[in-house]
Amino acid sequence: YPRLHTKKTQLSEFNQTEIKALLGSYTKVLFVRDPFHRLIATFLQGMGTSTSFSSFIQEVLDSGTHNSRTAWKPLVSQCRPCLIQYDYIVMFGFLRQELGHLLRQAGLPEGSLLAELTDSQVQWTYRWLSEQMFSELSAQQKKQLSHFYRWDLAAFPFSSSFLQS
Repeated sequence: YPRLHTKKTQLSEFNQTEIKALLGSYTKVLFVRDPFHRLIATFLQGMGTSTSFSSFIQEVLDSGTHNSRTAWKPLVSQCRPCLIQYDYIVMFGFLRQELGHLLRQAGLPEGSLLAELTDSQVQWTYRWLSEQMFSELSAQQKKQLSHFYRWDLAAFPFSSSFLQS
């Protein structure tokens, strides 16, 4: 899309015609991750101020969807998958397989940009961490988290998510 002579940096700053032209000129890739895994990663990276996972989750729930930090904000509210027709949706946990396909579609050799990804180890680790951390939460917190991420869970196939009700 020809660059507009503007300082606009967010899609919402463009009109509908400009948005359609911009989006039509790019290959759109969305990377998604199970929301519970995102919460675990955020907690482990120390982005919450809480000392326990349960109190961190309460912090997330108390923030609400409009005031939540990007690290744990529902994906649907950030990426608008119902409004933007993404060409590819790549799920964390299947990166090697999906990125290989994406590279082939772009005409690049599959191994050219891929580091050695160990998806099966990552999946096993997050499964174990999820079990441990989910057990720390109260029934009320589990129910609230499922509600908090209900649109992400409906939009993306996180079939083994601990947040599925």
